[in-house]
Amino acid sequence: MLTSLALIFLLGLMLGSLFTRLKLPPLLGMLITGIILSPYALNLLDDSILSISTDLRQLALVIILTRAGLALDVSELKKVGRPAILMCFVPALFEIAGVMLLAPLLLGVTVLEAAIMGSVIAAVSPAVVVPRMLRLIQSGYGTDKDIPQLIMAGASVDDVFVIVLFTSFTGLAKGGAFSPITFVQIPVSIVTGLVVGIGAGLCLSVLFRRLHIRDSAKVIILLSVSFLLMELEKLLGTVLPISGLLAVMSMSATIFKTHAALAARLSAKFSKLWVGAEILLFVLVGATVNLRYAWAAGAMAVLVIAGALLFRMAGVWCCLLKTVLTVKERIFCMLAYMPKATVQAAIGAIPLSMGLPCGQLVMTVAVLSILITAPLGAVSVDKSYRSLLQHSKNA
Repeated sequence: MLTSLALIFLLGLMLGSLFTRLKLPPLLGMLITGIILSPYALNLLDDSILSISTDLRQLALVIILTRAGLALDVSELKKVGRPAILMCFVPALFEIAGVMLLAPLLLGVTVLEAAIMGSVIAAVSPAVVVPRMLRLIQSGYGTDKDIPQLIMAGASVDDVFVIVLFTSFTGLAKGGAFSPITFVQIPVSIVTGLVVGIGAGLCLSVLFRRLHIRDSAKVIILLSVSFLLMELEKLLGTVLPISGLLAVMSMSATIFKTHAALAARLSAKFSKLWVGAEILLFVLVGATVNLRYAWAAGAMAVLVIAGALLFRMAGVWCCLLKTVLTVKERIFCMLAYMPKATVQAAIGAIPLSMGLPCGQLVMTVAVLSILITAPLGAVSVDKSYRSLLQHSKNA
């Protein structure tokens, strides 16, 4: 395991630095590192690492979502209003609808199989989006209209919505009956996640004010509580739906609201943690990529993904109608909502493990969506924000 970790960090850093020098996002180098080290290429990663890959990716995701919450001003987000709510589910619905229209024609699958495929690839990746939005907040781009905050908040709820739909569609494919109760879980999990997260954030804020604890120890406490909130989602899943991701983010946002100076210090420490977590996350995502599957899918799968992205962009545009955002700012939001990585890596293989006839194809399209949209979305955001967003005069 130690050798595998050394290879992950050293090669991830090297290729990440190389891509940075080429003026490309370092995550491209990290994804390629994972592909090279994966069981489908050089097979240099120990089985013990691969067996806990999902947990390690989740750990990295918790770090970036906690950091996002520590910079998320909810009072500013309220000013955005309706678009903030619509961005949580409308773009995903548009993309799923696009796949349901295109996949039966281009890939020969049934409408239900297309719905499963659409729900796998429809989730935006917080791991790609959130670090970039945090960078924009720090540099003052788009902050006058709270564009980075809007995208960060929408991306976190978007995942919850899509995963519930995916569970419903796969249940139907296995012979289950459609149950409206399943869809009730979406608002319930959002509300319970917010309530639990806010409660945890208030408790931690009081604790940190009353007890003298080093900031490094506070980071450990905050991380530990975040892990427990994620685990709470699994424990209560069948009894009370709860979104662990939202709980983590709302907990951190509550600390920002009640103790902004502390949140700024903790955010700086989480930024340092993210240096290692980012490498771990994207190398392990790359390690899930089977290039043979991607190659076998051919041009038709690429067309489905490209068409689905156009539907997603149309969904984002609809969410931003009748807002103060300019055309350039709306285009930026459309580009920022493209990247996919973590959710696709986590659930892309589930239909195959369930024995569904479409399982192999769904896995292939999920892999391709990572390879196409993660680099494309990251590069688009990194290269366009200066020309598409206004720089805050107060930054």
